[in-house]
Amino acid sequence: MQSARGNILKKIREALTVPTPLPFPKSEGQSSVFQPLEQDIEVEFAERFTALQGKFAFCFDENDFIKQFSQLAIDQGWKSVYCVDSKISSLFRDSSGFLNDWESLATCNVAITGCECIVARTGSIVMSAAEQSGRNTSVYAPVHVCLAYTSQLVYDVKDALEGIRGKYGSGLPSLITFATGPSRTADIEKTLVVGVHGPKEVYVFLVDDKT
Repeated sequence: MQSARGNILKKIREALTVPTPLPFPKSEGQSSVFQPLEQDIEVEFAERFTALQGKFAFCFDENDFIKQFSQLAIDQGWKSVYCVDSKISSLFRDSSGFLNDWESLATCNVAITGCECIVARTGSIVMSAAEQSGRNTSVYAPVHVCLAYTSQLVYDVKDALEGIRGKYGSGLPSLITFATGPSRTADIEKTLVVGVHGPKEVYVFLVDDKT
């Protein structure tokens, strides 16, 4: 019994010292499996995001965002809007009194947040606990509206992570979230259900801030 065990261990040691070559070395690709960007990055994000049931709007500037969002709120009947991001709420201070009374998260129809960046290849919104919106704003409201800028667009997840590391260094936020479309699950009898663990609808308003 001991000799059999010794033979097995000997073979393992020999295998570790002389690794077996790959049987099909050319099958191990050294390049990315994803295709490089072939169109405007804004178009790429819009296509990927809407394919995931997200709703996208392009804005020429922040004033255009206010107009588009205000009209959407009227069309959708949104009365209670939640936003704790002072930079975003300040945009509405001069907007004819509309949406100047921000409601509580528990009773709101829609919550507005910013983001760290948005990822074109996957159509994802990247958020963190370091933002003014915090951890809860984008999760508990039935509708999530994200205000993003063209300068925040990156192509791949790798670019997003590198940007966050470059921004925060060793003091990374305690939470980094990649939200890809509305919340959905197929756990219930393999039927896709939207809005189970998060918002039923997700909007991205992309503001052009490139000069």
